[in-house]
Amino acid sequence: MKLRFRQIAAAALGLSALFAAGRLQAEVKVPALFTDHMVLQRDLPIVVWGKAAKGEEVTVSVASLEGKTTADDDGHWSVKLGELPAGGPHRLVIKGQNEIAIEDVLVGEVWVCSGQSNMQWPLSRANDHELEAMTAKLPQLRLITVPNVAAQAPKDDFNGKWEVCTPETVREFSAVGYFFGRQLQQTLDVPVGLIDNAWGGSAAEAWVRRDLLEADPRYADMLKGWDARVVDYEAKLAEYKTAAAAAKGTDKKPEPPKDPGVNGNHRPANLYNGCLAPVIGYGIRGAIWYQGESNSGRPEEYGHLFPLMIQNWRDVWKQGDFPFYWVQLADFMGEKPEPAESNWAALRESQTFTMDKLPNTGEAVIIDIGEGRDIHPRNKQAVGMRLARIALARDYGIDVPYRSPRFKSLEVKGDKAIVTFDTFGTPLYSFDAPQPKGFAIAGADGKYVWAEAKLVGDDKVEVSSKEVKEPVSVRYAWADNPVNTLQNKAGLPATPFRSDKPAE
Repeated sequence: MKLRFRQIAAAALGLSALFAAGRLQAEVKVPALFTDHMVLQRDLPIVVWGKAAKGEEVTVSVASLEGKTTADDDGHWSVKLGELPAGGPHRLVIKGQNEIAIEDVLVGEVWVCSGQSNMQWPLSRANDHELEAMTAKLPQLRLITVPNVAAQAPKDDFNGKWEVCTPETVREFSAVGYFFGRQLQQTLDVPVGLIDNAWGGSAAEAWVRRDLLEADPRYADMLKGWDARVVDYEAKLAEYKTAAAAAKGTDKKPEPPKDPGVNGNHRPANLYNGCLAPVIGYGIRGAIWYQGESNSGRPEEYGHLFPLMIQNWRDVWKQGDFPFYWVQLADFMGEKPEPAESNWAALRESQTFTMDKLPNTGEAVIIDIGEGRDIHPRNKQAVGMRLARIALARDYGIDVPYRSPRFKSLEVKGDKAIVTFDTFGTPLYSFDAPQPKGFAIAGADGKYVWAEAKLVGDDKVEVSSKEVKEPVSVRYAWADNPVNTLQNKAGLPATPFRSDKPAE
């Protein structure tokens, strides 16, 4: 009798556990993007998504909006609501067999902050970080960071949560992102949300979908090289596992193979899948980007890879040509005594030409605030402010200078070359010297020498050298770490250029 009672009790416990597991699987869940203190993009349809049991009805409501849907065969669901104006706090409620209530939800402006280490660089390592953190008491500014995860298949979630900007929460957040977001929030007086998904040292191809790279023969060798590396690594990993199993219980411990970047931040598509995919589709105003150092050895390739990446992001986000603004590479490494070729200069050029290839793009030039001895300049305030200028002017209708002077044309008059700039309404100015420095000039032989330069109008510079009697071309700030003093009267430095290569 006792035995039968135990059997019945065990069966009951088993059924109870089974039912509990069923309830657990049926629970409505949302990814980390939907947590307390989140910011929703204003004046844009709100999309909320997650997981539930197959066929489960899910209701989502926030403020005056409500929508319903049913989870598909894989348990995925998505609800598209209407638009909300800036404001809050609101309560976002998701109901299925269970209920999730997300508190302190604001509606305002949302920006993605991405790239490599100069975007990832935390406030705690920027100039005046102690003072900056002390004043970071900004309840209308919200922050969330996506961890560095590499994957060859798209991730749908990450370990993170939204946080209110405080002196404590801001310290390890992106300094550039913070200064950009702070300026927007205080200028617009609306909530701002920042999504930081930068990864130090990352290559641009890691942020692009694999199939897009496969469709372009220019990337065939790159992909072939990575595929061979993966096959070799996986073979060595299998050998290691076999050897480790055989050595179990003995003193022999085989050395695991060194990962050649298979799980790192350079392998094509790794970061698109691991860092970007989990946030794709979340309502945003736009993206700011600071990257290029890791691709500086391939500057010409970057000229088509970077636009491909931007277009990839826009296509999958399905928000049209949303704003995409980047930081041009800063000055870095030693100054050269004579004019010379420079991969860093060529990559800057590829960045600049991207504005001619894609709409709704912009570039913050920082050729004047780098550090020759450090690839991570600490003056992140100026970087954030220059990006903020672009957004404030282009996306929020605020009348503020935001474009650096850019090469427009070259006219030769005798032994002098007259360079005309697009100044976008703000006159040229020579900083720290009566006349501009940083120009080089060449004749038909293409041999560049340092030149004398003189401002001859609001948008023109006269360039000459006693060594070049018949000028053909001019370059400005064309070096890894160039001497440069030309800017506009708003303090925005002139864009480096070479007249011998026209805009593509």
